[in-house]
Amino acid sequence: MKFEFRAANRIIFGEGSINQVEPLALKYGNRPLVVTGKSLERAELLINQFKKSNIRPLIYSVGGEPTTTNILECAKIAQKKSCDVIISIGGGSVIDTGKATAALLTNEGDIFDYLEVIGQGRQLKKPSIPYIAVPTTAGTGSEVTRNAVITSPENRVKVSLRSHFLLPRIAVIDPLLTHSMPPSLTAYTGLDAFTQVIEPYVSNRANPLTDSLCREGIKRISRSLLRAYTNGSDSMAREDMCIGSLFGGLALANSKLGAVHGIAGPLGGMTRAPHGAICGTLLPHVIKANILALQSRKIDSPAILRYDEIAQIITGNPKASSIDFINWLSELYDNFKIPKLSEMGLKEEHVDELLKKSKKASSMKGNPVQLTDDELKGIIKKAF
Repeated sequence: MKFEFRAANRIIFGEGSINQVEPLALKYGNRPLVVTGKSLERAELLINQFKKSNIRPLIYSVGGEPTTTNILECAKIAQKKSCDVIISIGGGSVIDTGKATAALLTNEGDIFDYLEVIGQGRQLKKPSIPYIAVPTTAGTGSEVTRNAVITSPENRVKVSLRSHFLLPRIAVIDPLLTHSMPPSLTAYTGLDAFTQVIEPYVSNRANPLTDSLCREGIKRISRSLLRAYTNGSDSMAREDMCIGSLFGGLALANSKLGAVHGIAGPLGGMTRAPHGAICGTLLPHVIKANILALQSRKIDSPAILRYDEIAQIITGNPKASSIDFINWLSELYDNFKIPKLSEMGLKEEHVDELLKKSKKASSMKGNPVQLTDDELKGIIKKAF
């Protein structure tokens, strides 16, 4: 067995840890760029901390999922102002914007030189400028992953910038920052986090280190996602979700995902629907398709037993099977009212286009079994 494990240089977790960001950033430089969402509300605490040190950080707001235009614009602004440290405070889109910007400031060329699928796919050669990631959602785990997901509107696709140079110098996870998330966002980001501890666990690239992270993440998310959705001020539930999201990010960065993300990535580029909602809708159908395919073509695959193990973790029943897992998901979804793919904007005439793009997705390579075109189309149609 051979594997390697990479993560952010330093991970700081706990309530109130946001207060450590400003002094840590000032160790790297005194011309910070703060990347945040459309609202400055979550970033205000950090901005005010800088003001006490007589420093006014440059602010860049990301209105939605980052596009190639966003990244180029942010990098141009940061370069013009000679920014020497970048801090992202927000969801996965904000964190990915900061990652990509930090990398472009030290590597020649533009974003298309390094993007997969629609670009040249060149490797980054130099470390990014100092970068600190502060998530305000519990979902993507992007604060500890080595890729940035970027949308190309003109190509109607999401693609990734990948490199170990994208790993943040510091990831600061403060569960208090997630308390203000509304229920719908809690559900969607939570389903993304849940998928990201399930897919690496059954992945063909799983290893003992990621396995331990996934098992703990599955346990924490399954017991706390509905609680956090029902009561956003439940501190224990919010802490569980942040840990689960963190562990999912660490796991996917060091193993692989699977067919859920293989379909969700391209679909997000085609519809701009919430990524977590897409993952949640697809998850039970992918599980069913994978189990049937494994039983018919890879009967000795450990993934068959692992789906049963997931059921046993979430139900506490040592005799539970994958059917119990799927039934548990169904009950959870009844609370969340997860929309179908057709409600998210997918048109029937675009199913073949989605299938074609999904087959090329990097995440598909981690699926425990190679699914046929008919099996993939069956998943999409059942989730439609």
